[in-house]
Amino acid sequence: MTQSITIMDTTLRDGEQTQGVSFAPAEKLSLAQALLSRLKVDRIEVASAGVSVGEQEAVRKINQWAADFEHLHQVEVLGFVDVQRSVDWILGAGGKVINLLTKGSENHCLTQLRQSPEQHIERIRHTIDYAHSKDVQVNVYFEDWSNGYRDNPDYVYALTNALATLPVNRFMLPDTLGVMSPEEVSTSIGDMVNRYPQLNFDFHPHNDYGLATANVMAAVNAGATGVHCTVNCLGERAGNASLAEVAVVLKDKMGVDLNIDEHHIVEVSQMVESFSGKFVAGNTPILGGDVFTQTAGIHADGDKKGDLYVTRLSPERFARKRTYALGKMAGKASLENNLDAMGINLSEQDQQRVLTRVIELGDSKQTITPEDLPFIIADVLESADMQHITLQDCKTYSNLQHESEVDLTVKIDGEVYQDRGTGNGAYDAFTDALDKILLANTDVQRPHLLDYQVHIPRGGKTDALTEAAITWKLADNRTVTTRGVNSNQVFAAIQATLRVVNMLL
Repeated sequence: MTQSITIMDTTLRDGEQTQGVSFAPAEKLSLAQALLSRLKVDRIEVASAGVSVGEQEAVRKINQWAADFEHLHQVEVLGFVDVQRSVDWILGAGGKVINLLTKGSENHCLTQLRQSPEQHIERIRHTIDYAHSKDVQVNVYFEDWSNGYRDNPDYVYALTNALATLPVNRFMLPDTLGVMSPEEVSTSIGDMVNRYPQLNFDFHPHNDYGLATANVMAAVNAGATGVHCTVNCLGERAGNASLAEVAVVLKDKMGVDLNIDEHHIVEVSQMVESFSGKFVAGNTPILGGDVFTQTAGIHADGDKKGDLYVTRLSPERFARKRTYALGKMAGKASLENNLDAMGINLSEQDQQRVLTRVIELGDSKQTITPEDLPFIIADVLESADMQHITLQDCKTYSNLQHESEVDLTVKIDGEVYQDRGTGNGAYDAFTDALDKILLANTDVQRPHLLDYQVHIPRGGKTDALTEAAITWKLADNRTVTTRGVNSNQVFAAIQATLRVVNMLL
């Protein structure tokens, strides 16, 4: 039988414990909407009760939206064993679910709370009774459960026995410090499931040993019916389990039935990157910019001849495309795949000349993208096709109190044109002047700018070369990235912009 697992995303609560991450109220609302309505996670945990007035207002806006779209009981807030305070805070924000943080280890109970287990259990009862009286649903966290079960399982059993008959929907078992191995998860959760078959257990992993996804697999295999994760592995220290990894692994490797819409995984990941300022590495599974790029020429050759290096983990599942890297390890098939994608036809002889140049550039550690290919071809074949527009002069004027101004001179197909632009910074002013020239003298418009990144080498000097990488959305909805390199950041961006205009011209 296909197993069904509930996914609870805690990016907006536990993910905010990442060093340097704090989501604004509008960002929290946008992410909550994306998680529930587009990515279709089953539940989201959005805040801790009592944090601040601003936090309560953010949660209130999320709950208002959730109520309008029948998601209200999927929105959860962490609360504390304080009888009324947390429950009232959640009610004040329009919430209906509390995730009650209890002490899952005797050490935490005695040392942090300075209460006996009996005293703690009694206070938990009062808090649950009050929540129930206010029609607030209750899930219970056993904080530090992994260490608590290891050190004194009888304490965990006594706590579970005391709460098993109370109105608690889910018992949530955290590996709070990320100390467990898959074998330990399997043994301990298997024991809890066998002892309490009538209860629903969630597993809440952390990634301190890099085992979070493997531990999720062990927990599900042992009988857990829910797992917790975050987008982009956000969370304290090494973070939580990655939602993307968990969703794909459970589906592909364990045949688990999930509600997740995989087409939106990367889109939501990029939202979290933008709002958090924490960016995933290029080789991050599912999400990284390089994970669907074949670098070795032999792999490109195998794909071209028979999809020999294609797996179930295909980029199309995640609204992405496979690419073939251009560099010192590129082969004939790597080049041909890129040429085919761009609709460019070259003779065998010209292909070999271009490939030789690509390998030379790769040897010199230059980054080569498919968007660079037309310029490499033009250079190798001594073609003027990529020199429709060239920069003749660009003077920038900026001061503290006023908008920046640019006097721009370009040559387009032999004719010289000038115009002045203004904007919020020199590059913005440049694009204003360029747009005016293009509008008046060509049939081409500058594409919509999707992303603008600037890279400066670590430990660089004040005159270090700067790389500007700009991603554009073309009229046919394709995206391309062009690059420029200059010691002046503005002129690096100008070079990248003129490259995309040359491609269009």
